[in-house]
Amino acid sequence: MRKNIVAGNWKMNTTVAEGVKLAHEVNQAVVAAGDSLKCDVIIGVPFTHLTAVAGHISAIGLAAENCADHLSGAYTGEVSAPMVASTGATHVILGHSERREYYHETNEMLKTKVDLALEAGLKVIFCCGESLAQRKDGSYFDVIKAELVESLFHLSADQFKNIVIAYEPIWAIGTGETATSDQAQEIHAFIRGLLADKYGKDVANDTTILYGGSCKPSNAPELFAKPDIDGGLIGGASLKADSFMGIVTAF
Repeated sequence: MRKNIVAGNWKMNTTVAEGVKLAHEVNQAVVAAGDSLKCDVIIGVPFTHLTAVAGHISAIGLAAENCADHLSGAYTGEVSAPMVASTGATHVILGHSERREYYHETNEMLKTKVDLALEAGLKVIFCCGESLAQRKDGSYFDVIKAELVESLFHLSADQFKNIVIAYEPIWAIGTGETATSDQAQEIHAFIRGLLADKYGKDVANDTTILYGGSCKPSNAPELFAKPDIDGGLIGGASLKADSFMGIVTAF
């Protein structure tokens, strides 16, 4: 059976000291909750924090927020997948809408990043989703399909065991807007259908699909109750341990 996961994405927030403190608080809360938790917990932190945070957690996974599309070389300022893995990170977030929009990451570039991440032994949280314009003009199914097909569907069924998909309606990130639980379920079911068509029902049913888009403790229970929503990729609400744990405990 697929795992329920709640993953935080801190984005460009916190100093290293602040990040270590927050990671410690989340880890301690997860330890205290013990077997009562019904999901795995991951935190996605800035590159600068990875090694320090890795030394302060024991019960949660650790993700980088990105990695380079090259293995090594003269790429000043970039951080490769093996570098990420060497910090103790277990996961990497790829394809976030902010990376696509602000840094012009393409589906082809993300395909390369996915391959390098998997080769480095990292699990990938792969983001997909539509803009407000694409939602309004009805092209969002085609957009999401292209993002998955062009970046992931070259993988084998065995490799897909290391992929988590996060659906993020771009119009609901940091806006306070949230897709209704029915809207989110519709897309999650569509994604699972694409996986079933490509890889078969076993892979589709085993793949975790997260919702990312202004998920909060107040709306998480309704979202997570849907059959194809397996957790959340959490932005702003992951920057405080209490609000993040309010989502973690929503299952």
